[in-house]
Amino acid sequence: MPPFRTLVCAALALGATGVAQAQATVKPDGQWRAVFGLGLSYASGNTDASNLSMTGDAVRATDLDKWSAYLNSNYARSAGVTTTEQTRLGGRYDRNLSPVYFGYGALDFENNRFANLALRSMLSAGMGWHVIKSPATTFDIFGGLGYTADQYRDPMVVGGELRDNYSYASLPLGEESTHKLTETTSAKQRLVVVANLEDTGEYRATWDAGLAVAMTKGMNLTVGLSVLYNSDPGTGRKSTDTLFTTGIAVKFE
Repeated sequence: MPPFRTLVCAALALGATGVAQAQATVKPDGQWRAVFGLGLSYASGNTDASNLSMTGDAVRATDLDKWSAYLNSNYARSAGVTTTEQTRLGGRYDRNLSPVYFGYGALDFENNRFANLALRSMLSAGMGWHVIKSPATTFDIFGGLGYTADQYRDPMVVGGELRDNYSYASLPLGEESTHKLTETTSAKQRLVVVANLEDTGEYRATWDAGLAVAMTKGMNLTVGLSVLYNSDPGTGRKSTDTLFTTGIAVKFE
């Protein structure tokens, strides 16, 4: 069991900032494995604030293919005013075409109240390359074609026009890696750049990174960083959103 001081520090981190994305264990045996994190904080009196965070990661893998799904949601209020409301979720199917190359299909959803985004849906498919594939380290690069459909909470100027929705063909390019640093510590990161094929020069980028340290067989202490960039966020919106999280996640295997 970890020392009491470690548990206290972890609990304080969870209540203060939310839950970081952890990684489900990947084993090619056809069994679903998942990790789920939930964070909740509430303060009243001189400070009136609350925060709710949820993350999830699930994987089912064989020697031939892999199903995966993710969830990342954060909601916060301060002094009776909502300050954060954002959710990202999706799923992907990978199928090995050879020991080195694979094909994939993915569906992703996102909403972000303060980016004026009611719903973003992106369907994509393409090819990838297992650059490194070992028990300690994996590194993949991938790319393909996609279709993105945005719906806005309020009409805003995007692509030079006032719109309440915007759909376009897109080109997703990305890389992702996992690292088993020690028997109890693992890390992962993923970068995806989505170019707008109808408005040349406009693009979105998402980078997610996480570190997980096993506290017990079924519980991890996690630290995460997410950076979202949009070259055309709309009038009055900022291009970059950054979220740093710490927390505790429970594994289901």
